[in-house]
Amino acid sequence: MFRKRIILIFAVLIIAALDQATKSLIVTNIPLNDSIEITSFFNIVNIQNVGAAFGSLKGLGNPIFIVLSIIVIIFLTILIFKEKQGMLLSLSYCLLIGGAVGNLIDRLTRGSVVDFLDFHVYGHHWASFNVADSALSVGMVLVILIQLKGLKQK
Repeated sequence: MFRKRIILIFAVLIIAALDQATKSLIVTNIPLNDSIEITSFFNIVNIQNVGAAFGSLKGLGNPIFIVLSIIVIIFLTILIFKEKQGMLLSLSYCLLIGGAVGNLIDRLTRGSVVDFLDFHVYGHHWASFNVADSALSVGMVLVILIQLKGLKQK
């Protein structure tokens, strides 16, 4: 059990560190609101996001997202350490925690979240996102799939 917890803590730290390292590279090398075209469908940008994942819910304000992030991080950490579940579900929770920590660091230090991955097709852009948002999305999809699979088995 101790080894599993160390692996899970390490996973959270890797996700948050990778998120912060990539954001630091962007902020250091690309001026705010500027972009670099990588392919015909992908740009690297430097956007400051005051909303939630993928630019949603901008009107709620940074303090609300800080509080919500802390609540989610605490709740999921308790689930990991208190409940008996499989490693895949625990790793899914770690993706959620790592993503939440990465974006929380931005909110506390910058007042907004740095988004830099910009995919587009024929002038239609998907909301810019970052490594933390990616971890949150993958973690949520995995949790949903695991829960659906669990419902079918009962």
